[in-house]
Amino acid sequence: MLNDDYTPMEFVVVVIQEFFGKDLEVATQIMLKIHLDGRGVCGVYSRDVAATKVDQVLDAAAKAGHPLQCISEPVEA
Repeated sequence: MLNDDYTPMEFVVVVIQEFFGKDLEVATQIMLKIHLDGRGVCGVYSRDVAATKVDQVLDAAAKAGHPLQCISEPVEA
């Protein structure tokens, strides 16, 4: 997930909990990493599952009116 200056931190935490199955503490830690480093890893999945999760996040962000961006990248072996 990528940081932006507009999406509320609380929304990011909820998205991480809902779509990546993290508890509040872990979701908050991931959100802070995204905020401080500009990006953060929410999980490691197969290509198809990752693509679905990206689509779910982007759809939820768009419906909520937030510019939150989520991408999938291959794991470096």
